[in-house]
Amino acid sequence: MVRYRYFISTLLIGAVMIGAAFVGGVVRADQFDQKIAALQAQNDKNQAQSDSLGAAAANYQQAINILSSKIDSLQNSIVKTQAQIDDLQNQIKKAQDDLDREKKVLGDNIRTMYLEGDITTLEILASSKNLSDFVNKQQYRNSVADKLKETLDTINALKAQLTDKQNQQKQLLASLQKQQNDLQSQENQKSQLLNATESQKAAFDNKISSNNAQIASLRAQQAAAMAARFGGGPGRGSTCGGGYPAAYCEAPQDSLVDNWGMFNRECVSYAAWAMAVKYHHYVPYGLGNANQWPSGAAAYGIPEGSTPKVGSVAIWFVGAFGHAMVVDYVYPDGSILVSQYNYSFNGTYSTMVVGPGSGFTFIYFR
Repeated sequence: MVRYRYFISTLLIGAVMIGAAFVGGVVRADQFDQKIAALQAQNDKNQAQSDSLGAAAANYQQAINILSSKIDSLQNSIVKTQAQIDDLQNQIKKAQDDLDREKKVLGDNIRTMYLEGDITTLEILASSKNLSDFVNKQQYRNSVADKLKETLDTINALKAQLTDKQNQQKQLLASLQKQQNDLQSQENQKSQLLNATESQKAAFDNKISSNNAQIASLRAQQAAAMAARFGGGPGRGSTCGGGYPAAYCEAPQDSLVDNWGMFNRECVSYAAWAMAVKYHHYVPYGLGNANQWPSGAAAYGIPEGSTPKVGSVAIWFVGAFGHAMVVDYVYPDGSILVSQYNYSFNGTYSTMVVGPGSGFTFIYFR
């Protein structure tokens, strides 16, 4: 293995894809492509339904969150209102206790005055030290009676005022509780809709997962069907390597066409074989030259990116045709180990390490 950190060559590297007219009896496993395409079409519809239901579920959840916030706010108001009602009840109780106490005092005074009422005016006068004392006693009795009456009136008025406030708070409490119940009913309805929507979305997601499993199985069968027609084991000659079949690597370069419509011992032929056999991925037929692979693969829904992954194909847009390499290892620093054919235009196998930041496009066959 030769370890290069960066490519410095800008040579024209690649392989020209030949048309289906040269394929002869090679099996392209079109029946697999048709089944896979049908399942992918179903998944597209299912995904659209799932996305729509997901958006609806998000809206329901947002509405539930708003209702929940309002319910919590009303609950805080209910707690405060109930606290005010309880406080007013304590004040009413205190006013009633004061009223009962004052009534007792009034009763005692009434009894005293009643007893004193049995004493004749002459006797009161006789018991008084002088006329002024007699007048003072009479005024005191009248003053006590007036004061008690005033106190009772004040307490009764306070009690009535507190009771009125309490009734108002009770009416407010009833209104708040009704609003809360209405909002709770709305929240329950939204929750039911959310559950139903999520259930429907899960059903579509399950269909997608099931279809993906079938697609994976079909691609594995397709890869096996292709691998079965390679005509022998890996080559061992000086031009061979990486497990590339002897039928291809021991024959003169560009003298044969592989199962993907590529000339043998070219970079694209080796990359297609490695994806299908070594990494068990599905590779569509006729992707063309290396620089045509990203767009060709995209037409089959095969993704690409700028991050290297083991089992992906690295495309280097160099020269007229580009160059395809197989990513066999990714180092911690981002460097990658690639295997390839025809890097030096001699139709042979080689490996090398490419430093991070290569600028390659990586195709993630599946």
